[in-house]
Amino acid sequence: MADYGQPSGAWRNWAGNESAQPRRVATPRSADEVADEVRRAGEDGLTVRMVGTGHSFTPAAATSGVMLRPGGLTGLRSVDAAAGLVTVGAGCPLRVLNAELLARGLSLANMGDIQVQTVAGAIQTGTHGTGRDVGGMAAQVAGLELVLADGTIATCSAGSPAGGLFDAARVGLGALGVLTAVTFRVVPAFLLEAREEPMRWSEVIARLDELTSVNEHFEFYWFPHTEGCLTKRNNRSAGPARPLGRLRYLLDDEVLSNTVFGVTCRLGHAVPAMIKTVNGVASRALGSRTYVDAAYKVFTSPRRVRFKEQEYAVPRESLADVLAEIRALFARRDWRISFPIEVRVTPGDDPWLSTAYGRNSAYIAIHVFHAAAHLDYFREVEAVLTAVGGRPHWGKMHTRSADQLRAAYPEFGAFVALRDKLDPERRFGNAYLDQVLGP
Repeated sequence: MADYGQPSGAWRNWAGNESAQPRRVATPRSADEVADEVRRAGEDGLTVRMVGTGHSFTPAAATSGVMLRPGGLTGLRSVDAAAGLVTVGAGCPLRVLNAELLARGLSLANMGDIQVQTVAGAIQTGTHGTGRDVGGMAAQVAGLELVLADGTIATCSAGSPAGGLFDAARVGLGALGVLTAVTFRVVPAFLLEAREEPMRWSEVIARLDELTSVNEHFEFYWFPHTEGCLTKRNNRSAGPARPLGRLRYLLDDEVLSNTVFGVTCRLGHAVPAMIKTVNGVASRALGSRTYVDAAYKVFTSPRRVRFKEQEYAVPRESLADVLAEIRALFARRDWRISFPIEVRVTPGDDPWLSTAYGRNSAYIAIHVFHAAAHLDYFREVEAVLTAVGGRPHWGKMHTRSADQLRAAYPEFGAFVALRDKLDPERRFGNAYLDQVLGP
């Protein structure tokens, strides 16, 4: 039976910038129990949202009605290694899915840089990584099971008779239904060689086309107020595996990237005048490393320092010009930004509300320490990104409205029309969906 819990206090996301006070909280353990909750909410006149692990920076999961928690929908349902298909409960954390796949000699072909999100949360908000040939999480989805607003359980896949539901619901923002299971296309497990090294801004920009075309996965981080960048190139390797030693991992990924970085962020927040100096020291202190490990262990890394983030997808051909404009903003503004700016690329794909829909895309992510002011910085960078047709990541902070987003997505009207058909009473609505899709 579902855990029909009593109200359990305010929900808060990981960054601490969004919260909600649901009327009721439940932890269903099957699609049938989700359907029961949706029907019960309808009888009570309440909205329903399924939360993940809170790693969205928007109030996408917030509700004052019924909040469904994902912990009862976590197991593998089926594995067909020959067909390359795996079906998993929508509430399964990616870290669990990755380990289960590797134990069976399988892997996702690509993913983002953290693995704490749930499967549903990751695909519904358009989580992506970086890749020359393989797109984000939603592009690897082969089928979905979801509970609709009337309490029926629907399934859809590519070419299914469910109209555009599959193309719409892969990046559905939870607006079309509550996902209960996801079927992924998977590949045989593979090794990646990670090559990380510092590089000056001028060299990265001069070699941008080369670096993104010759590497399967390329991304870089620019340290604001400096010339320093950290580049990351991940390519398939025949092996053998050469993982980071335990001591090197603890020093680089835990102590330096999290503990020391967290201290410098707090210091910079207390004394902003120090940020430029600290960034300069950090960029000059960057070292190189190369290692070979299972794909997901290379794609992902721990992120323990809390921050706020805005990220936009822009046309790939606009990337160099956009980066130049953002860098010029720093020359004109008296900003003190401690967090690096992250740049990634992906191929185009076809989920209707994917930020990479129909075009090769580049992603520019900006961050600030969770306690720092962000409005001016985010607003001015957002203006640069939207001027070239940029599309905001659905799980990252932005100010775009439905009218503005309609112009950015060719299938936006089709998505909204399907939502009107499936959920006319807005059983799955909330303030964020009102903003980005319309009431």
